[in-house]
Amino acid sequence: MTERTRSRIQAAEMGFLRRVAGVSLRDKVRSSVIREGLGVEPLLLRVKRSQLRWFGHLVRMPPGHLPREVFQARPAGKRPRGRPRTRWRDYISSLAWERLGIPQSELVDVAREKKVWGTLLELLPPRPDHG
Repeated sequence: MTERTRSRIQAAEMGFLRRVAGVSLRDKVRSSVIREGLGVEPLLLRVKRSQLRWFGHLVRMPPGHLPREVFQARPAGKRPRGRPRTRWRDYISSLAWERLGIPQSELVDVAREKKVWGTLLELLPPRPDHG
């Protein structure tokens, strides 16, 4: 997700939350204070947690199920010129390293342990909020 898309999502989310809380921009109330008051976690954090939860589900899925087969597939053939597109597998690996501190080599082993994986996702820390 690009930085521009990320900022647009955050702006739309905060616009909605400000209306729900009855606060305008002129009141100069921080976004984190509004979220705490409403008891809502940041939308992008929720999306990332859901993606990581789905990854754990994929890893634990029995062999032969279509989603797992698609995830593990390695298509043959020539790739187009230029920078390769980011694969979902690479995105999840970088997300797990960045947010959970789990290296790519251990990611699948940790995700196979359902209770450990669930606990890690619950402890997923939000990034510091700047506004």
